[in-house]
Amino acid sequence: MRPMRPLRRTATAVAAASTMTLSLAACGALGVTGDSSEASPTKGNDITVGLLLPETANTRYDKFDYPIIRNKVQELTDKQGKVVYLNADADAKKQASQLQKMIDDQVDVILLDAVDSHAIADGVQKAKDAGIPVIAYDRLAEGPIDAYVSFDNELVGEVQGRTLLEAMDGGSGVDSSDKIVMMNGSPTDPNAKQFKAGALSELNGSVDIAKSYDTKDWKPENAQANMAQAIKSIGLNNIKGVYSANDGMAAGVIKALQAAGVTKLPPITGQDAELDGVQRIVSGEQYMSVYKSYPQEAESAAEMAVAKVQGHDIQFDSLTQDQVDSPTDQDIRALLVPVVALTQDNIKETVIADGIYQLSEICTATYKADCASIGLK
Repeated sequence: MRPMRPLRRTATAVAAASTMTLSLAACGALGVTGDSSEASPTKGNDITVGLLLPETANTRYDKFDYPIIRNKVQELTDKQGKVVYLNADADAKKQASQLQKMIDDQVDVILLDAVDSHAIADGVQKAKDAGIPVIAYDRLAEGPIDAYVSFDNELVGEVQGRTLLEAMDGGSGVDSSDKIVMMNGSPTDPNAKQFKAGALSELNGSVDIAKSYDTKDWKPENAQANMAQAIKSIGLNNIKGVYSANDGMAAGVIKALQAAGVTKLPPITGQDAELDGVQRIVSGEQYMSVYKSYPQEAESAAEMAVAKVQGHDIQFDSLTQDQVDSPTDQDIRALLVPVVALTQDNIKETVIADGIYQLSEICTATYKADCASIGLK
């Protein structure tokens, strides 16, 4: 595994990682053990971790992030610690109220996945003033956060863009006049900007980006409406590929194409390896997704939160060996987790091998023949 090196970036660190996500323990990050001799713990095991997640349109938050963080906190605290979880349903004002409630309830530490990274900055400052550490989770929030854990978001976009170009090649090369549509994520999500920047670093000069949309709240129905507009403007048969920033929006893109009467879907990207997305990859409707090891990200966040509250600085430092900058703060301690392109070729080696899904969950009766045709059995 490449060593984690200090970085100063306005959004994320660009990593040369094309391998599967690797165990932090193999790098020594999670292997550090601590006791009270390392620091003066501010809390024992009876800690309360506040977890603020941004929305439910993406199934990962309820299915993976929350239960993984909850279970890891329990494990690290001899089952004495607890996680208080609130979801904002893509409403920035609601999340601000939820953050204030956690401050009022005097939780010990907050893991924050911001709906709107800029709007939440005042709330982060209020938590800081109340002596409550805030760790930005998955999205880099503004304000005086104590640390940040996420995936290498520019690399996500690069992987998506590069894989889309490979899919469009088809053995005959990609023409710079080939028209594509870019379906980017929410303009209030800093990750979306990073995905977009990474993708553009691969796509610019190689294809004609005929239409590009920043999709409100990441909602599939908004992506579907945007795609219907793009089809009218460009022409159904002129669209050679679609960059979709995540799997949910890819579903909306596909619905729009099918409603317009497409006979053969162009290659379409995605992200998050949602079950529906993996099944669309199996059936050939969606070309790829980006697989991100949620257990690695979520368990690391739980480790960071517990170490921060208990004053175990050696553990905390070992987990945050990168640095990032936000629009308001510099040299934020960070952990950036690598990613991998998920296609028909490596489903077994990624989401199945990591226990994200069982083969039976993917290869249901509807997809059994498709699974067999790609050797997934």
